[in-house]
Formats: sequence, structure tokens, C-alpha cells
Amino acid sequence: MTTKTAGIHHITAFVRNPQQTTDFYAGVLGLRLVKKTINFDAPEVYHLYFGDRMGSPGTIITFFPWADSRKGRIGGGQVGITSYVVPADAYEFWRERLTRLGVETQEVERFGERYLQFADPDGLRGEIVAREEGLGSDWAFGGIPADKAIKGFGGAVLFSTAPESTGKLLEDVMGLTRVGEDAGFVRYRAFGDLGNVIEVNAAPMAHGHGGHGTVHHIAMRAADDAEHAIWRHHVAAHGYQPTPIVDRQYFNALYFREEGGILFEIATDPPGFTRDEEPEHLGEQLMLPEWYEKHRDEIEKLLLPFEVRELEERES
Repeated sequence: MTTKTAGIHHITAFVRNPQQTTDFYAGVLGLRLVKKTINFDAPEVYHLYFGDRMGSPGTIITFFPWADSRKGRIGGGQVGITSYVVPADAYEFWRERLTRLGVETQEVERFGERYLQFADPDGLRGEIVAREEGLGSDWAFGGIPADKAIKGFGGAVLFSTAPESTGKLLEDVMGLTRVGEDAGFVRYRAFGDLGNVIEVNAAPMAHGHGGHGTVHHIAMRAADDAEHAIWRHHVAAHGYQPTPIVDRQYFNALYFREEGGILFEIATDPPGFTRDEEPEHLGEQLMLPEWYEKHRDEIEKLLLPFEVRELEERES
């Protein structure tokens, strides 16, 4: 086997409020809430997953809403910007939509592409880029037709304290190809067609610190459990220290931190989010792993209620 990842599986961040986060990522960006569960390591905190209709790998942004968390500072050792890709003809649709919904934007250019940048209510940085590649969405919500909807991740911009080391990881371990350098960033590309473009700052960046408004980790894809086991040996053979493989219910995971300070995960594509809910009902109920089910009543009392709302309908 050639050890190469297809690209990003998911990205996970800290926020404060589940309703505020859902209003932005479902109501504004039109993503589907595909799973409502808990942080398995802190069951008093939700773990919310948003993505395409099925929560396909390469589309999944996830959140730990933690009301009492400190304010984070975006900087070295983090994903600095999460990129979302839309159809090639949808850029102006998104510029108009974000403006109409009161989201401030600015346009930048890198590698010959236009990016529409914004921040969510907690200060997490995102951007929209239009590309031909990548399967189109079949999820329409909140005034966003499927042919204009976000397909998934365009990629991510990594803020590294040691960019040469981070680049070496991406090339030598993750199997990405170095494309070139522009506007102070080095671009790498994976072989998949979503979540496949990773950029790293060319000059070292000062450390950020975690808290709401920052990304906790970036997960890259493994095709299945057999490949996942190979990835663990592969990562360790290159001098990193991967964790044991952990069951996250909807994928298996292993984690390691690289020299630029960024926490990486490698996650399996299967089994996916339909293992405990039917496709038409994804994200509707609080789903708990069996070892927490006996504590459901206590857990539910600790979690703030929220709902998925169509913001355009509320405005009209």
C-alpha cells in the first residue's frame, strides 16, 4: 500500500453556545446537522457534527460548545482558516448571501483563486472558494439551493510554529504533493477532490492558545480499519507518537502532534453517521454511546436545548 491520505476527514473546534453555532453553520452556511452527541471525554458537553446530507468524509465540521471556556487566540499550532468549497458558479451567490445576513467578509487571492473570508460568532475563521472539482451537494436548506450549496471542505490553512517541519509531515508522512508558494503560504495537495488543499504559512508563526474560537484538531482520512492500522505504524516509523486507536462510534481515530504544534488525527471513513440513525433522521435525537446510555437523564439535564432554524424564514 502507498500511504497517502485522500484529504481532510473532519475539523473540530471549540465554541460557546450550541444555538448560536447551529444558527451559523446550518442557518447561514446551510450545512446539515448530521449528529448530536456528546464529547465522550466530557459528557456534559455536546459534540455536534455538520456536513453534507450524509456527513461524508471531507465535509464534516464538528464543535464542542463549552459555555465557560476561555476565549482562544488563533495562532501557531492550529488550523487558522477552514476553507469551504462551493460550485464554480456560486461565488457571487455566497457573497450576496453573507452580506444580506450581516456576515462581514473580505476577499483575498491566493494561487490564482478568490477566497471570501469571514468569521463565525466565536471568531473562528472561515473562507469560501469556488471550484469545479468535487461532487456537488444534494442538500438544500434555508434558502440555499443544492446547486449553490457548500460541497464540503476546500481544505485548510495551517498556522505552524515550524512550517518546514509541518510541510515535511504533509509530504513525507501524509503523502501530499507540494504545489508551490504564494502570498506567504505553501500549498500542498492530496489526491482526493474534497478537503484536498492544505496550505501552511511559509514563515514561523507565534503560538496561539486554545479556547472558544479556535480549532482543536484536524483529522485526515483513512479508507478503512485495515489501512488505519497501517497508518499508525507509518506515523510511528517517522518519529511521531500516535495514540492508541480510539473508537469514536462513527469512525476510529488516532492522534499525534507534529513539530509545528498542530494536533492531527487520522480517522476512518466508515462506519459513518447512519450506524445509529436513518439517513432521513440524522441529527434529530441526542445519540449516546451505550456506556453512557444509563446516564442519559443526568446528561440531558446538563445540556442546553437548541434547534435547527431556517434564518431566511425567520426574517421574512
